[in-house]
Amino acid sequence: MSIKTEEEQCLYNIQQAIEVLGGKWSFLVLGQLFCHDVQRFNQMRRTLKHISTKSLTDTLRHLEQNEIVKRTVLPTVPVTVEYSLTEKGKDFKTVISEMRSWGEKWGGGIE
Repeated sequence: MSIKTEEEQCLYNIQQAIEVLGGKWSFLVLGQLFCHDVQRFNQMRRTLKHISTKSLTDTLRHLEQNEIVKRTVLPTVPVTVEYSLTEKGKDFKTVISEMRSWGEKWGGGIE
């Protein structure tokens, strides 16, 4: 058992959060789900214009595996799949809100 310094523990915790969340698209998917409680795959794909179908699929799978996003399959024809945040995912809202605020202040008009 190694004893971590306060700095090592701080960096370790940040690293753990990054690993749970995954890549850059995770933040945008979470932001989308905070704006709309429930989203279908194609709704997200249309809103997140620059994401590929594969990247969105991989991001949603990663977030689902880490219990951030819940995938619900509805018994319709054709099958409807909806995504929503779990309690663990909702707990990230403060971070997304702060990122939005920071982007408004310092984003520099990136389109």
